[in-house]
Amino acid sequence: MCICINCRHIHNCKTYHFIDKQHNHLKICSEEYKFSPLKTILNVNINKKNKQVIFDWDLKECSSFTEEPGYWLFNE
Repeated sequence: MCICINCRHIHNCKTYHFIDKQHNHLKICSEEYKFSPLKTILNVNINKKNKQVIFDWDLKECSSFTEEPGYWLFNE
């Protein structure tokens, strides 16, 4: 699971926006993603299902992580 959902920076983070885009969950948003986190580690799992390759992207480590559980539920 991506640690981003419990991070205070989720709404303006470039890395989270990238991961969301990879999952095809990209929302149309006029907000500019200005926050660039430091020292991130992404994990990509590659699975095959019915002759289709599926990539699952997760952020495992981030030096900029600031814990704020449930913050992703609220829009700024």
